Amino acid sequence: MPTGKLKLMAGDAADLQVISAAIQDALVAVKDCAFLGDERRFAMLVNRYRWEAEQVSGQGSRTHAALVFNEVTGVRHRNVPLGQPDRVLELLAVVEDGPGTVRLDFAADRSIRLEMARLACHLEDVGEPWPTPWKPAHPV
Repeated sequence: MPTGKLKLMAGDAADLQVISAAIQDALVAVKDCAFLGDERRFAMLVNRYRWEAEQVSGQGSRTHAALVFNEVTGVRHRNVPLGQPDRVLELLAVVEDGPGTVRLDFAADRSIRLEMARLACHLEDVGEPWPTPWKPAHPV
């Protein structure tokens, strides 16, 4: 199994599409999402399916990764169960949602919208990968 750790940065919409593809189907507990207002930062610790490693090895694996947005001035959410901190959400996409906004789309019609002074995002694997027999799949 390839052990290279992914480390990506996004400064524009095209870069963000690459991060979105890399983090598609990540799992994140509500308690692992945080807006650090004093630092103007929104961060999530996720359990990421390693799509890029599967293409090389043909085997599924996951790893922990940090998804961080800087220059965040506000955070809004829709249908995120804040009262259930252990609830796990499935991240489907990260998209630019107009000038100065990024939307994190989750399964079950949930989303988090970040208002930003400018797009400044990075994704970095922070753990060692482990094999998994479960590959995320979506009905067509």
